[in-house]
Amino acid sequence: MADFIGIDIRNIHRNIKKLQEQGVIRRVGPDKGGHWEVITPEKKG
Repeated sequence: MADFIGIDIRNIHRNIKKLQEQGVIRRVGPDKGGHWEVITPEKKG
């Protein structure tokens, strides 16, 4: 992802952490084999 976007991997990690803290994304499943899910307003409630 970092190569595709053109930014450092540390920035990717930082941005993912910010999105988690804001409640925009969440991790579903284990580190290996899981995936990220975007939380829409309908799913927050």
